Amino acid sequence: MPPVAVPVFALACWLASYLIGRDPRRPLLWRAAAALVAYAIGVAAWTVAPAGVLAEVFLCVPALLWAGVAIGLLPDELPERTQLDRGWLVISTLFLAAVIAVPGAARLVAVAPMVGGLVLLWRFRDRVRPAVLPAAVTVVAVLYALTLVALLVPIDLGAPELVLAAAGLNLAVLAYLVAVADAADAGERLWPDLRRSAAGAAVGALLVGGLATLSMLAAPERRLVAVLQFGVVAVVMAYAGVIGPVRRFLDRIAFPHDDRLRQDRQALALLSEALPRRRERHTLLKVDEDEFRRLTVQALDNFGDLARLLRSPLIDLPTVDRRLTGENAEKPMARALQLRAVLQESVARLKPDGLFGTTEEWRHYNALQYCCVVGLRPYDRKPLTDGLDRDSRRALEWFRRYVPRRSLRQWQREGAALVADRLWGELMRTDPRWLTRAGTLAAPPTRST
Repeated sequence: MPPVAVPVFALACWLASYLIGRDPRRPLLWRAAAALVAYAIGVAAWTVAPAGVLAEVFLCVPALLWAGVAIGLLPDELPERTQLDRGWLVISTLFLAAVIAVPGAARLVAVAPMVGGLVLLWRFRDRVRPAVLPAAVTVVAVLYALTLVALLVPIDLGAPELVLAAAGLNLAVLAYLVAVADAADAGERLWPDLRRSAAGAAVGALLVGGLATLSMLAAPERRLVAVLQFGVVAVVMAYAGVIGPVRRFLDRIAFPHDDRLRQDRQALALLSEALPRRRERHTLLKVDEDEFRRLTVQALDNFGDLARLLRSPLIDLPTVDRRLTGENAEKPMARALQLRAVLQESVARLKPDGLFGTTEEWRHYNALQYCCVVGLRPYDRKPLTDGLDRDSRRALEWFRRYVPRRSLRQWQREGAALVADRLWGELMRTDPRWLTRAGTLAAPPTRST
């Protein structure tokens, strides 16, 4: 069992940490990662106690989380999205209790929420991006359900370790599909970043995983040895998946009093992490108006996060080009800073004449300026107010007292659409010579004959 269990355990741990490391704020990535972690624990439990209750329960948990992943693939703008998320959480909790309570093959009830999630995914398939996701997720879900049948139904279908490996492969494909969806939603590349992370994971798996396998084979009757070896493999694979945040955490420990050094190292780290995920230059030529508007909404949401602005396709806007000269024109960090300046000026254009107000004509400006540009978080239990000017404090109080969360989000989207329309118009009016460039500085213009 260890020669099969350790590699699939390592793969699951790495993919889970990689998904979380892509964007810790996205529930979709956490759900897929939780499915992988549950599977990894199930594999470890099966190795220690084959066909035990703990192993069977944890191997059923990914089916419950699969429903959450299917719902997470639906667009955030879907009106029913909040109710679907809450309903999934309640139903999954009830089915988890049933999986724990019932014996053997009866645990296949865990498949029911997964079926429901897939039905919803197909119901709104025309709003899922990329369009191939519903079919692909459904295929791997069916295959995972079949592996559960093979493990839980008391029939002899061959070596259980091979069935477990097949289940892990299905979950790996699911993780890849979720990463594809996340990259498409953010307008990023996936493969370069995935290969970089996979290279580190492969080295760790070969070195640490190989030693862990040998240790388990040398002491097959010692369960504690197996548990400890799985723990070591999990730590190494997690480090390979979230190496960037770990490095920044270590910098805070190693350089507690050198803020300048930490900031410089963080800037370099953000740049090195962003480059593999950046799309090639001028992909904006392939973007339609609706996609451009969605990217603008994202950029405004990420206004205070330079790492995400570094990966935004809007970093190649022609208006950003015009602000940069010489070598700075090809420096991603300089372009990200200029993109932030462009967004800030675009929001400022929405400001009505006069002093701060809360009338209807102010709502788009207030929602973007104070919640995106300034970075207010009005619905936190204790929002930070240090360093805020008078207008920002008044806006914070107004949001907290009179503006529901849903209304604020709607105003942000409407305001971002106005910003996007202006930037889109500028893009469409751009000199065609910019549109034909291939990622290098434009050649000097020549006289036409």
